[in-house]
Amino acid sequence: MTRTALAVRAAAGDDGPMAAARGMSARGGREEVAGMPGSARTMAVCTVGGLVVASAYTVAMGANGWLWFCWVVLALVTIGVVAARPV
Repeated sequence: MTRTALAVRAAAGDDGPMAAARGMSARGGREEVAGMPGSARTMAVCTVGGLVVASAYTVAMGANGWLWFCWVVLALVTIGVVAARPV
């Protein structure tokens, strides 16, 4: 493919197979690969990370009620974010 043809495709927003490989749509927006929005995925990762930290703290230093209360609130907010995502 010539440089001119590539320039025309790029100007039209068609980046070809490389856009699909990067998870980008033809218009440049991110496509959701796993079906979960990025914010919900980030919340889920933070919740699991918080569970690991809370568990490690409990094993090392003993139980802390406020720590577990905060983790439960974070888990409930995460469930709400996942449940509220558009279908």
